[in-house]
Amino acid sequence: MARKSRQDEIFERLRAQGLRKSVARTVAKATSRTSRNTPKGVKKVASDLRALASEIEDRATGGPAKRKAAAKKAANTRKRNAAKRSTAAKKAAKTRAKAKA
Repeated sequence: MARKSRQDEIFERLRAQGLRKSVARTVAKATSRTSRNTPKGVKKVASDLRALASEIEDRATGGPAKRKAAAKKAANTRKRNAAKRSTAAKKAAKTRAKAKA
C-alpha cells in the first residue's frame, strides 16, 4: 500500500474532526505548498477554529449565564454603594444646615 502524502493526512484528520470537505481541502493544499512560513489563509482558518473551540467550551461550562449573574451582582453592589453615598450626603447636608442655623 502506498504511503499517504502529508496533504492527504492533514485532509483526513481535518475531515475526521468534522470540518467541511472544501475547507479541509483548501487548508490541506495551503499547508502542503508552504516551505517554512505559514500562509495568511491558514493562519486565519486556524485562529477561527481556535475561537470557535473556545466559544463552544465557554457555552458548555455555562459561561454566558455565569457572566449574566456576575453582572447582576455587580449592578446591585453599585446600586447599594450609591444609596450609601446618597444617605451619607443627605446626613452631611442636614448637619451643615443645622450648623448654619
